[in-house]
Amino acid sequence: MSRIAVLGSGAWGTAIALSLHRRGGHQISLWSHSLEEARQISAAGENILFLPGFPLPADIQITADDAQVANAEIVVSVIPSAFLRPTLARLRPQMHVGQIVVSATKGVENETFLRMSQVIAASLSPDSGQGGITLPIGAFSGPSFALEVAQGQPTAVTVAFREPSIAARIQKDFSSETLRLYRSSDLIGVELGGALKNVIAIAAGVAAGAGLGYNSAAALMTRGIAEITRLAVACGGRRETMAGLSGVGDLVLTCTGSLSRNRTVGQALGQGRKLPEILASLGGKVAEGVLTTRAALGLAHQHGIEMPITEQMELILNEGKDPREAIKDLMLRPGKDEH
Repeated sequence: MSRIAVLGSGAWGTAIALSLHRRGGHQISLWSHSLEEARQISAAGENILFLPGFPLPADIQITADDAQVANAEIVVSVIPSAFLRPTLARLRPQMHVGQIVVSATKGVENETFLRMSQVIAASLSPDSGQGGITLPIGAFSGPSFALEVAQGQPTAVTVAFREPSIAARIQKDFSSETLRLYRSSDLIGVELGGALKNVIAIAAGVAAGAGLGYNSAAALMTRGIAEITRLAVACGGRRETMAGLSGVGDLVLTCTGSLSRNRTVGQALGQGRKLPEILASLGGKVAEGVLTTRAALGLAHQHGIEMPITEQMELILNEGKDPREAIKDLMLRPGKDEH
């Protein structure tokens, strides 16, 4: 039996806790940054705000007590990218050698352009000012809507660690009859695939909202995976990872599924709605692609990589460009060889 703390009581964190409980054999805690939120979830017996309709078993401990993190052998981080660094600064005194950290957040940090595992490592390093520790840090990513994981629908994802033995342990501890894990040592590729596909999902939503058809969606997904692959490989990831669950698998799900927040944001933009209004309508849920777009472009510029779809999404999201003009500009780019 493993002691597992899931950090983040949003929809995805709650779904992971439910999946781990369904597997059995673990002591599970679901940590919330807010005492009030933890009390609401405990009182209701379910996460009414983010994942309603799924009773939380009494033996999943709902907590806002930071000290509970110290008891965990495995820490699963599901903190949104914008809040990850300050949250870890708060929890750093509770973390210690012997723990394993699994990042399940799909994003890239603004300003630094760091992947989530890098943010975690930096937050635990001696330079963090709290006495540094080095822990095994990996990623958990793939085509996995929180609602369907909570429902127990068969789902397959990838777990990536540089240490094969750690990946094998997480694979064993997390796998069940409804959740299948594949191992990878390509931490860079798995993280970037999961983060960057959110940007392409916004583009797919824009196309749908603008009334474009299946041809347009297929073109965006295909060229989207091409630019994601270019950047991932430039950063040290492997091309074959982009053809797997955390690459094209997650891309297809997020670009086509109605449960995708990023596609929903894009669709509303394509219909002419403004970004602040769209984000407010999400009810506190996070569409990571909105923040990742600018960070992805910063990372691309560092490596001299061209990302035309991402560039147009940045102009739509942050410069107010008309989505139809963006689509036209993509279509009128100079002709190129496909590969």
